[in-house]
Amino acid sequence: MAHRVLRAADAFWRESNQMRVLNTDLAKQLEAERLGARLWRLRPGQASTRHHHQAEEELYVLLDGRGRVRVGEELLELGPLDALLVEPDTVRQVFNDTDEEALWLVVGAPPEFANTLEMTEEQLRHLYPDGPRALPPELGGGEFEPPD
Repeated sequence: MAHRVLRAADAFWRESNQMRVLNTDLAKQLEAERLGARLWRLRPGQASTRHHHQAEEELYVLLDGRGRVRVGEELLELGPLDALLVEPDTVRQVFNDTDEEALWLVVGAPPEFANTLEMTEEQLRHLYPDGPRALPPELGGGEFEPPD
């Protein structure tokens, strides 16, 4: 097949395993083989995991809202349609400390295994240097506690 289309109304959205961020795995639903791609909808007070990759570069594009990202020790602010490329070994975390939702497109290649429910403790420690639920200081620090 030369192309595939995923209509917005047909996209499957779910909360992420660790931080409960609403997202849709575009690459999986479109059967992409050489890249990962997701839409992340961060509600006020939410953050993605603080993580890095072994080989995957990631492109972050803020589609809607205001966005903040910590890359290494640097804090970046992005506006709609701003883009950020992060190299594999660099720790990064997207978070929303505003009063409005933020919609992000995150694309990475080559894709890496990312299902935290299927990872070993060693894999988790490597990918998430502060644990898979670490919050940024702007959201109170510590560890995210999912609601019951």
